Amino acid sequence: MFNDIGPLELITLVVLAVLVFGPEKLPKVIQDVMRTVRKIREFSESAKQDIRSELGPEFKDFEFEDLNPKTFIRKQLDNDELGLKEIRNGFDLKKEMAEVTDAVHSTDTSPSPSSSGGRIDMTKKPDEPGKDDRPPFDADAT
Repeated sequence: MFNDIGPLELITLVVLAVLVFGPEKLPKVIQDVMRTVRKIREFSESAKQDIRSELGPEFKDFEFEDLNPKTFIRKQLDNDELGLKEIRNGFDLKKEMAEVTDAVHSTDTSPSPSSSGGRIDMTKKPDEPGKDDRPPFDADAT
């Protein structure tokens, strides 16, 4: 319940509660709060039982946690009927990335694009312009 409250914050809350309610009333306030929390939990459980009984025996394995979208999607993806595990296991991301990297970094040794079947080597670097050569002027860019 208090997973995201640190020890310093908890001590601050206790000191604040003692200052607000006083040491005489604090035990009674804690009892009242705990009684209210118990009633809310009981109400929640009775509502869940009513819903389960109204749904009937077809939904006996129904869990309310499955209504969370993340849980629902995770449960559906882990289902073996779709065959997604075989697809996931058959796909090796590292191998695919290595193949793509090799294809990008490979250099074509053929001198002309016509000898490579019409493919243009995108890895070749353009010739460097001379000192006096100006870059092309684009009137729309200025």
